[in-house]
Amino acid sequence: MLDLHHPVTSSPLAPLFDAEVDQHDEPGGLPIAFLTDLTLRHFARNGELRLAQVARRLGLGTQATDELLKRMRGLQLLEVPRRGTLDGDVSYALTDTGHRQARLAFEKCQYVGPAPVTLEEYVAQVRRQSRGTDPVEIHTLKTALQGMVLPDELLPALGGAMNSGKAMYLYGHSGSGKTFLAEHLVKTLQGDIWVPHAVYADGEIIQVFDPMVHRLAATLDDSDAGLERAPSADRRWARVQRPVVIAGGELTLDMLELGYDPHTRLHIAPPQMKANNGIFIVDDLGRQRVAPRDLMNRWIVPLDRQIDYLGLNNGIKFETPFDVKVIFSSNLTPEKLVDPAFARRLGYKIHVPPLDAARYREVVLQACANTGVPPDADSIDFLVNTLHPRHDQAYYPCIPRDVISKIADRARYLRQPPRMTPDLLGWAWVLYFGEGEEPAPPTASH
Repeated sequence: MLDLHHPVTSSPLAPLFDAEVDQHDEPGGLPIAFLTDLTLRHFARNGELRLAQVARRLGLGTQATDELLKRMRGLQLLEVPRRGTLDGDVSYALTDTGHRQARLAFEKCQYVGPAPVTLEEYVAQVRRQSRGTDPVEIHTLKTALQGMVLPDELLPALGGAMNSGKAMYLYGHSGSGKTFLAEHLVKTLQGDIWVPHAVYADGEIIQVFDPMVHRLAATLDDSDAGLERAPSADRRWARVQRPVVIAGGELTLDMLELGYDPHTRLHIAPPQMKANNGIFIVDDLGRQRVAPRDLMNRWIVPLDRQIDYLGLNNGIKFETPFDVKVIFSSNLTPEKLVDPAFARRLGYKIHVPPLDAARYREVVLQACANTGVPPDADSIDFLVNTLHPRHDQAYYPCIPRDVISKIADRARYLRQPPRMTPDLLGWAWVLYFGEGEEPAPPTASH
């Protein structure tokens, strides 16, 4: 098993190899043969390229890239079909030998992207970006949850859970806002992070950056922006917002291991690895195709030690950080889901109750603003004091928007300004819950 405990001091913003590079050195800690194959694939895919273009595609510094291209010219893999007036204005293209070697490189692997970072670099960077550096305080939590209507007694439990480093178990009835709450908790983790496009481990490539998970940071501060644009900056990393990964009923144990595509010969990082330095939400726990006991067995070590063990297609196993705030969300109480030994692993078990009538009215007003339906005091009283008690329905925060949006939908259909009335709320209520007989359509005047 690969040992990743020795210190690594590199940073994603550090220039790579601005000093002279010997042809036997390994830029970025990667074997020259591997970088040569990757560069061949870039040329085969893009055709003629200049030095700056190759450096940008590989994510390496210009000095390291220049030395690599010179070496490839010496091996007669590249030629210079044209040269500009400036020393740096040189175009490179594959020779016949280079084309043959590029075809062999594609047979080994079809990855064409920035050079991977080493596994050691990845581990060191995740640890630097650890969520534990800045504790969550009351003002941080209130800012993160701004706009959400929650019982005040929930806040200390949520803040403590975020600071504990332990898994969190949110439970309550469907519609109580558990998943919505869990997604917003990522805002308590301060700052953007750096995620590599890929990781190199024992000769294999693991794709980590996922545009469906990793949202590029909107802005950079002035100091970082200069380094990001510099030709020698390390572009093997992408600066992103802290990730939120949600796995629902589709979750299986296989999904928690490295994926492997035999056609491209690439490994794909599992969701918990993509979520490092962020949040991993297991939604609707108990309804997955994997039994909760099996899931907890798989995660006993990661949850306790913040280390995960993954296996490559070649049989090599290695350690990766499990620097993830895991939040389980379920309609089931903990004792109905797992035995006491496993329940202890869940750390914080937090019940998300329905709202009281006063807070529920706040959510109704928010739903009116979001859907464009003007609020009406008598209609809101009818919803709160009549519809809910009549149907023995608790005040769950999902209900107002789901019901009121139907009034907005109807108004668009009729090309009428949206209005809130007791009749329309009753009509929308039945359409939403499917209770009783078919709803009688309100009169045209409504």
